[in-house]
Amino acid sequence: MVGISYDSVNVLSGFATKRKIHFPLLSDPGSKTIQAYGILNEKATGRTKGIPYPGTFLVDQYGIIQAKLFHEGYQQRHSTDELLEAAKVVK
Repeated sequence: MVGISYDSVNVLSGFATKRKIHFPLLSDPGSKTIQAYGILNEKATGRTKGIPYPGTFLVDQYGIIQAKLFHEGYQQRHSTDELLEAAKVVK
């Protein structure tokens, strides 16, 4: 599991410490990866470049995306149970 954000490494490090996150948070300051995955919400206010739609990609051992889970709102997240259920399709 990894997280990706356009925030700086320092911001992500502080966020991970504060939230007790133990998986890697990757910095994508130019949003190139975020754009490549097609998850940049350019209509979002507060940021000049938009913000990524929060979501989860489930990737198999070959790097193939097997499932995508997204909510419309930026504050919603999937529960652990929802993620585990979706992971059943990944081989």
